[in-house]
Amino acid sequence: MNSRLLTHLRHVDLAVPDYDKQLDFYAGVWGLTPVVEDSGISFLAAEGSPEQYVVRLRKAEEKRLDLVSYGAATPADVDTLAEQLLAGGVQLIAQPGSVDTPGGGYGFRFFDVDGRTIEVSADVQVRKHRKIEEKEAIPVKLSHVVLNSPDLDRTRDWYERHLGFRLSDTLSSPHMGEVMHFMRISTQHHSMALAKGPHTALHHISFEMRGLDEYMRGSGRVMRAGFTKIWGPGRHMAGDNTFTYFLDPHGNTVEYTTELEELDEDTWHPHVYDFSRPEVTDQWGTANPMSELVAKESFNDPDRGCFVAPPV
Repeated sequence: MNSRLLTHLRHVDLAVPDYDKQLDFYAGVWGLTPVVEDSGISFLAAEGSPEQYVVRLRKAEEKRLDLVSYGAATPADVDTLAEQLLAGGVQLIAQPGSVDTPGGGYGFRFFDVDGRTIEVSADVQVRKHRKIEEKEAIPVKLSHVVLNSPDLDRTRDWYERHLGFRLSDTLSSPHMGEVMHFMRISTQHHSMALAKGPHTALHHISFEMRGLDEYMRGSGRVMRAGFTKIWGPGRHMAGDNTFTYFLDPHGNTVEYTTELEELDEDTWHPHVYDFSRPEVTDQWGTANPMSELVAKESFNDPDRGCFVAPPV
């Protein structure tokens, strides 16, 4: 598939055993706004985002990544994508139809090459949102998601071929080879990245803050609340964005970021950065060094939900 039918990242859905603790974290210190809650499922919005929600939490016996959701411009684009995926041998969970979550819309779900559930939807009602004010250190929107894959190039090829993602940059090293691909569906440097890991899992979810001051204030608030900081604060070279990574109560890595690079797609050429050079992982030199411990935390637990569709 050559045409790009996806427009942006909508939301990331998580299942967790300790639902109340997870909800307290995201709706409390992390700064999201609960919009709907019913029978062990909650939908949380970012105040600066037109999306109905950016995180869905579901109470479950086992931790898992339920799904990653993307937007399309029109219902016709949704239908076109479903037809192309079927023709390409991709397993659909259901045919396109009405979406029964806040904001409604028209969409469908399918499995990616690693067994994750992916959702694509259009005509979702826009949520009333607002401008985030100076010194207001809460997420503006969902920035990007990073996924672990045991076969990095196979997963990259699948997303390029079936969903129209394009490569922005790659991280590599002389000893480990390629370890991360930054992928885009717009001028934003990456809406998704793929990381080389020992198993299929969520690597991290990233939330964009208003600016540098709000990014630092938010990072400080989470640190003062006693949650585990894995890495940061610092500034990456690929994407040129800031980063501070924390663990949520179930060990998922979540990131505050800002100033993610916007590209001129007509002139951009992907770089291969050697991440063994300290300035590649952190231009500022303010973060704790990248280490095996940092990498291991981001491997996360193996996701047992592969090729198993989550409840609607």
